Amino acid sequence: MKKIAIGLVVLTAMVTKANAQKIYALGGANFANITTSNSGQTEDNNTLVTFNAGLLGTFGISKVVDLETGLLLTGRGAKAETYYNNGNDYVKAKFNPLYVELPVNLVVKFPIDKDNNIFVNAGPYVAVGVGGKSKLDTKFGPLTSSSSENIKFSNDDPFTSQQEDAAYNKLKRFDYGINLGGGIALKGFTIRANYGLGLAKINSTAGNNNADEKNKYRTASISVGIPLN
Repeated sequence: MKKIAIGLVVLTAMVTKANAQKIYALGGANFANITTSNSGQTEDNNTLVTFNAGLLGTFGISKVVDLETGLLLTGRGAKAETYYNNGNDYVKAKFNPLYVELPVNLVVKFPIDKDNNIFVNAGPYVAVGVGGKSKLDTKFGPLTSSSSENIKFSNDDPFTSQQEDAAYNKLKRFDYGINLGGGIALKGFTIRANYGLGLAKINSTAGNNNADEKNKYRTASISVGIPLN
């Protein structure tokens, strides 16, 4: 699967370079979390700081409206920390899967002058899991322990109703959702904020994404883009 993901990155970069009017190398910080309630709420203290990086291209449809797409390597997940005995003992868990994401955004620009504009964007995304780690640290009195393991993804076919290769210690390999964001595009760089609203349950054993809003990704990000052309 990692070879497939690398191939998709190279292919999309080639296509984007051939057709896009502007190409940006993008990188920044993600503030990732996972919903815990039926209504889709998250726990603030569970936010995990991770990263995003990749290429985005716009097509120059007009001075006001444009289309944007590309590929991003993006971190998702959450953390949880529980303390005991006045903070002397603890259980700390960190869950950090990595995805290759394909966003397709409609961009609306509000010009400041000839070379600079403010913009908002919105659109769907699809993503495929390619790696990541989960880590657990504990301390009880003089005893401490630390363990780490690779994230496991199921090989479920997203185009069927049944759940193939499902297990409680695996995630669904495929995610999808909606991106909402905006920022400022200056002549030499862009600064943008984004919020990824996951619509798919991440558990490989969960078949009905509409039953409730538990166990879905929520990822805020801040990124800087540098034009390559």
